[in-house]
Amino acid sequence: MAIVNSGSLLCVYPKTKCLIAKASTVGSRVDIPSTIMECQAVTAVPSTGACDDASLVNAARQGDRAAFGRLYEGYARMVHGILLTRVPPGEVDDLVQDVFVLALSRLVGLRDSARFGPWLAAITRNRAHDYHRQSRTANELTGHVPIEEAEGGATSGLEEAEAAVVLAIIRGLSETYRETLILRLVEGMTGPEIAARTGLTPGSVRVNLHRGMEQLRTKLGRVSTALRKRNEHER
Repeated sequence: MAIVNSGSLLCVYPKTKCLIAKASTVGSRVDIPSTIMECQAVTAVPSTGACDDASLVNAARQGDRAAFGRLYEGYARMVHGILLTRVPPGEVDDLVQDVFVLALSRLVGLRDSARFGPWLAAITRNRAHDYHRQSRTANELTGHVPIEEAEGGATSGLEEAEAAVVLAIIRGLSETYRETLILRLVEGMTGPEIAARTGLTPGSVRVNLHRGMEQLRTKLGRVSTALRKRNEHER
């Protein structure tokens, strides 16, 4: 059991609308492993199949803004989640917009309209890579370290800081697992949804979630042990 000090909520990330973890009702004790599993999706986005995607992509190519808007609604959570595994949380929302602007400009080059999801996921990962490359270049030129890095990724307030710790643990997992976990636990996407959006097989998604949760529990256990020892020492 992982115990951390907290108020009623650890954190609700902006525009994600899903609790990363929820505080228990007993004092300030938070059982992170069990509360992470309680994370539920609070927005229901209609699922689109490959045929629907192909129709929407073809319409968007012809300048149909409503069609591209539906693609945005169907895939925004996937893009947000993939970015959240790779870039600072405060940068995610702006980069989501960048990804869709890039996708719209490159839509004509998409050969298989039914593969919009995996294609968009690749654009998202590349945009995250470009973000870090540009950040490194800027830091080398100015000699500045981003505030988030200088402060160890701390956010304002104890509750947000604790939630950031949980997110940091997930982000520290193997890339294969952390992306699927973020899409499930933070973005609230179901296993079939993740498979349909990213192009992974349902079996791969199940394996990634199972193994990822095992890694997450192990790391949370280590954090719990370290916190318990620290609390005992402080007493």
